[in-house]
Amino acid sequence: MSRYEDGGAAALGSQRGAQDGRGAGDADRRGLWVEEPARRRRMPDPVRASAVRAVLIVALTLIQATVSFFLTLTGSWLAFPMALGAVAGIVVATWGVLDVWITRQMWNQRYGVVSEPSSTARRLRREERRAARAARGERKAAPVRIPREDGPLAAFGRR
Repeated sequence: MSRYEDGGAAALGSQRGAQDGRGAGDADRRGLWVEEPARRRRMPDPVRASAVRAVLIVALTLIQATVSFFLTLTGSWLAFPMALGAVAGIVVATWGVLDVWITRQMWNQRYGVVSEPSSTARRLRREERRAARAARGERKAAPVRIPREDGPLAAFGRR
C-alpha cells in the first residue's frame, strides 16, 4: 500500500472506530478513487462534439502559425506557404468556434427550454382566469337580445 492510503485511511478509520465503538483494525478503508458530484452538467453530445472539433482545429492552427513564425525567422522557402496555410487555418478555426456557439444555441432552443413559470406569472394567469370566468358568468346572466325584423339592415338580409 502507498503512504497515502496508509496515513489517510488509518487516521480516518481510527476516528470512525472511536466514534461508533469499533476498533481501528476493522475500520473501513477509503480507496484512492472517490466519486464527487459534478459541478456543472455535462454538455449535450452535439455541442461536445463540435467543441472537441473546434479545440483540435484551434490547436493545429496554433501549431501551424508557430511553425510559420519560426520558418520566417530562419528565412526558409516554406515560410510563405506555411503563412498562407496559417491564414486559412485561422478562418477554419473561426468557423469551428462559431460552430460551437451555433450548435449550443440550437440545442438550447430545441431541448433546453424548461417551462416553469415563476410564481408571479402563475398568479397573473390565475387572475386572468378568474376575470374570464367572471365575464362568462355575466354574459350568461345578461338577458338574451331579441333580433328585430324591421331594423336598418333588414333590406340587406341582415338582422
